[in-house]
Amino acid sequence: MTNRFRALPLRSRLALLAATAVAVAVAVVSTACWFVVRGKLYDAVDDKLLTRAESLNLRAVSVELTLRGCPQTAVPQNQFAPPRDYYYQLVRADDDRPCVFAADSVGTVRVEDGDQAVARQADPRIKSYRDGTDTEGNPVRVLTVAASVDAGNAVVRDTALMIGVPLGETERTLNDLALLLLAVSGIGVVGAGAAGLAVARTGLRPVDRLTGAVEHIARTEDLNVRIPVDGEDEIARLSRSFNAMTAALASSRDLQKQLIADAGHELRTPLTSLRTNIELLARSEETGRAIPADDRRALLASVKAQMTELAALIGDLQELSRPDVGASGRVQVVALHEIARTALDRARLRGPELTFTATLEPWYVRADHAALERALVNILDNAVKFSPPGGEVEVGLRAGELWVRDHGPGIPPEELPHVFERFWRSQSARALPGSGLGLSIVARTVREAGGDATLTPAEGGGTRAVIRLPGAASPPPAMP
Repeated sequence: MTNRFRALPLRSRLALLAATAVAVAVAVVSTACWFVVRGKLYDAVDDKLLTRAESLNLRAVSVELTLRGCPQTAVPQNQFAPPRDYYYQLVRADDDRPCVFAADSVGTVRVEDGDQAVARQADPRIKSYRDGTDTEGNPVRVLTVAASVDAGNAVVRDTALMIGVPLGETERTLNDLALLLLAVSGIGVVGAGAAGLAVARTGLRPVDRLTGAVEHIARTEDLNVRIPVDGEDEIARLSRSFNAMTAALASSRDLQKQLIADAGHELRTPLTSLRTNIELLARSEETGRAIPADDRRALLASVKAQMTELAALIGDLQELSRPDVGASGRVQVVALHEIARTALDRARLRGPELTFTATLEPWYVRADHAALERALVNILDNAVKFSPPGGEVEVGLRAGELWVRDHGPGIPPEELPHVFERFWRSQSARALPGSGLGLSIVARTVREAGGDATLTPAEGGGTRAVIRLPGAASPPPAMP
């Protein structure tokens, strides 16, 4: 049953749930209404019986009626007599045969043990209401009251008065009410199901649009599809999230295409030069025409430099393609000042003719150690690359702000917004070795560590690179 329910469409399940909920509510209300009306009708009948019992004068019952010639059935009613509404009879504790004492009694009510138990009580305040039947099987509401009958000079005890009233009209009223409530309940359930289906269709229309958009994207891979958003409900939030997701995917795909195109362009130049040089060397071997020694050394040096450039470019591409540090689980608390010292040692090897001045204060951050070291090396490499011979490179770290300043030609202001883009290189740097990915790697690494990186012109010439990372001046307690 559960599997069949889950196999239904969502709107059908919502309509079925709505109809079920209304059916349960209507059933509870209808049942409660029926029992309340029944209780009120029976209370009215009981009040009617009690009023009739209090109006009787038992002293008028004759000795012959009560003790001797007590008839066991009522006198038949002729067609000209007015209708009779009550059953009148006495019952004794030791005799289950009723004694009809009123000529206008409708008939005789069957005596039960409860009636004889009341007869054994001497207290007239004892009363008993019950449902019973007469001798013909008709439903009757019966009131039994303990009573003492004064029969001349004798007092007859252990006697109870039984007064009954037919329940035919009451039962018909209750049956009519039950049929009416059943009809109203059925109409309510059908209406609830139709309303639930209509509400489900209206409420799920945005979901249908979302489903259609997802199916369209899966079929055509068109990430430019957007869903109209109306309102501030959960469906609207889902639509906004879907639009943001498709926009992010489209942007990611565009960036991927751009990366592939740029990487292909960057790889083409060294590969073309490398192929040309190798073809010259191969042709010299095939023809037997030796290349002069100086030219051969120059070709081999060019081949080596191009291989180094290709290796660096491939390494930068691998760095950019790696997962985020948060996903890789390599984030840890690292000493930024120690990483800066290591990067400085590597930079001194690449620029032995330069002067490096460093002021590094302790600062601890949460980052990927290897990625952060590579980012600092890239910053220092740029400073070394653009510094004039015998120039100075200044490095400082204070309160989470690391700066590297060189005294090179600087970067034109119009080119500063592009310095962190992939494969971007200024006009003055295109003749120098490099892939154009170094600063992109810096920006990504710093962003993943929760910081930011900027390049600005330095006073007096040159460029000032600044990296800001959140952290603390002292290590956490768990760090040695």
